[in-house]
Order: sequence, then structure tokens, then C-alpha cells
Amino acid sequence: MIKIKVSNLSNGRYDYDFEGKASDLEIFEPYIGNFKTNVVISKFDNQIILDSETGITANLICDRCANEFHSEIKSNFRTVYLFRMNYDEDESEKEDVVFIHPDADKIDLDEDVRDYAVLALPMKNLCSEDCKGLCPKCGKNLNESSCNCNEENIDPRWEPIQKLKTKNN
Repeated sequence: MIKIKVSNLSNGRYDYDFEGKASDLEIFEPYIGNFKTNVVISKFDNQIILDSETGITANLICDRCANEFHSEIKSNFRTVYLFRMNYDEDESEKEDVVFIHPDADKIDLDEDVRDYAVLALPMKNLCSEDCKGLCPKCGKNLNESSCNCNEENIDPRWEPIQKLKTKNN
């Protein structure tokens, strides 16, 4: 799906835009809908520097209030492609450096875009930074309205700290 023909490219900068369904790249839940990828290639005599940015909408569940929400997840990466006829196995294990034959016809980015999209998912999903979450007693969503739960049930071991807190206010 995301393939860039690099044979016969002269030295310089090239911009590419790709769009398609997330499922075409085998990117599934929580991703939904379409993806947009922008790729910038800088071609030199012995290397290609590739910068990519992808945006995909994800259907997430807030970790505080348990509501579903949509968020655009952006991922980006840079890869340097070095033209080499032969290379050592140790050289090929460097991160973000890929060795390709000087006669290579194209670069396939499907796997890289998919992998970086999966890694870009946040560890903590929040519908908004100021999400109030759920009441720990009654379970009411505090973003919608406040609840009538009594918050005065304090463990007696914490009373000295509570007194200090009210004394300083």
C-alpha cells in the first residue's frame, strides 16, 4: 500500500502523501477509519533519509471515567537507507538504519507505519486532561454532575494529617 519507487530518483527532496483504510495496513482495534501518512525523502548519492508522520483515529476508553472517545494518534519515525552491495550482520542490527542494494526499485513502508502506529498508542487514555473520573463510592461520572456521597469518612490514622492540612489553609 505505501510503496515509494526510489530507482532513478535524482538527488533532492521529495514529498509523498498517502491515504487509505487502516485495515488495509492490517491495523485494527482500537484504530478505526482511515490513515494519512506524509513521507519526506531526502535522496543523496549513497543514502536516503526518510521521515514519516502518520495520523490514525482511534476509538479509546477513558481510564478515569470509562467513556468512549475518539482521538487522532500521531506517530512518526526516521529511517536512513544506506546503499550497499555487501554488509556485515552487525551493521544490519543498528536501529533506524537499513541497508539496501543500490539497484533496489522501491521501499515498502507498510510494516514500519503499522509498527509505529501500534507503539504510538498512549499507555493512559484520557478523554480530557481535566477528566474528573468516577466517584469511588457510588460510581457516578463526576464530569456530568457531582454526587451526594459523604467524603468525611476518614480513616482515623489519617486525622493528624487532615488537621495539618486544614490548619495551613
